[in-house]
Amino acid sequence: MVETLYMIEPWHWLVLGLLLILVEMFIPTFASLWFGSAAVIIAAVSWLLPISLLWQVLLWLTLSVIFMFAWVKYIKPLSVDRTKAGLGGSVIIGETGMIVVKPQANILGVVRFSVPIVGADEWFCRSYDEGIEIGDRVVVTDIIGNELVVERPRRMVDSGINR
Repeated sequence: MVETLYMIEPWHWLVLGLLLILVEMFIPTFASLWFGSAAVIIAAVSWLLPISLLWQVLLWLTLSVIFMFAWVKYIKPLSVDRTKAGLGGSVIIGETGMIVVKPQANILGVVRFSVPIVGADEWFCRSYDEGIEIGDRVVVTDIIGNELVVERPRRMVDSGINR
């Protein structure tokens, strides 16, 4: 009779896993998802192999920690939004881009950023620096309306490097 109290069937793990995954839908913390996924795997393993309750629990905890570590270390950094969309215009100042259309006295140029800045990867620009050519790396120093004021980075200007 005592042995039946400690008997955990594979479907118990399956139900626990599905409940934890269901909880994740209502409380989006990405914690119960990994515990639930590990429980579903333990259900499959305990159905295929006769392992004791102690090993089931230890394997469940180990898988949960591995899944959590993989999420934090490898998957979550891939989902970071670097566009800065929705932020104020001051986030553009200091960003580095490349000139694709040369700004001239009465003609606006175009600067392209490798990552979209405030929703766009190309912006009209003007420059008071006469030496800027197509392909030069530039830094945004100011914003005038919808136009950016750009110049070559100081270390490049000081060393005489054009590009």
